Amino acid sequence: MGSAGAKSAVEWLVSAAPDPEGCRWDWERSPLGVTLLPAGRLWDVLILTGELGYPTLDVLNRLVDRPGPVLSDFGDSRMGFFVPPGTAARWIATGVRGAGHGTWIVIPYPGRATGGVRWLVPPDGTGHLTDPVVLELAMHEAVARLVGEG
Repeated sequence: MGSAGAKSAVEWLVSAAPDPEGCRWDWERSPLGVTLLPAGRLWDVLILTGELGYPTLDVLNRLVDRPGPVLSDFGDSRMGFFVPPGTAARWIATGVRGAGHGTWIVIPYPGRATGGVRWLVPPDGTGHLTDPVVLELAMHEAVARLVGEG
């Protein structure tokens, strides 16, 4: 991601914060390179295990030109797919946690290495998110493959 892409991604991400300018100022100076941002305003996050998340992302990459932002935690044990606000409240699936209104997400600074959470698919600054219907299809295909291999 170029510096212009990272800048627009940062602007889009901090626009979810109660104080976007203060958040951006603190985030740019954070030695950890992470900030907390509220889910439920611009996006929700669906959290999958890495065991299901990686095959789901593989399928998703074949289904769409570019999925929405995707985070991975330290050790790749969990992945977070950014979806439209309100999705987490309606999502019913075993093994999938939703982070929506009232929850906060640890967000790494785009384009900067952090010690823990990292972008697998960084935001592009346009607000592009993964369509939950397409994500669900990708999850079903990933599960079918995992069962077929097992």
